[in-house]
Amino acid sequence: MARFALSLSGSPDTSLAAHTALDFAHQLVAEGHQLCCVFFYQDAVLLASQLRCTPQDETDLTQAWQDFAQQHQIELQVCIAAALKRGIINDSEAARHGRPHANLASGFVLTGLGQLIEAWHQADRAVHFHA
Repeated sequence: MARFALSLSGSPDTSLAAHTALDFAHQLVAEGHQLCCVFFYQDAVLLASQLRCTPQDETDLTQAWQDFAQQHQIELQVCIAAALKRGIINDSEAARHGRPHANLASGFVLTGLGQLIEAWHQADRAVHFHA
């Protein structure tokens, strides 16, 4: 079986990339492949905000990714530069930047592009989902 690294860059509000990537990730695991990385970049980092409020008639993609990651012990990596630019911060970044609160959703971690490059290097296949 192959090792995969996934990356997403499309906005969860205007692109189907997050839906498609999640379906793809479920299929990979179901077929016995290993998913070594899910990396959120550019507008896809918006999924990592615990403040997202999804309409009742839509899929809560943040929760869906959290559930998937917890079930399969997969770390959801979020580009720190893209996240900070879009107001998504963890406790340490909130303190560092003098902000009163953090809003990074559980199961997501802030990382740098170096982790994505490393995951691509270790994976047999890298797949990118974008707008």
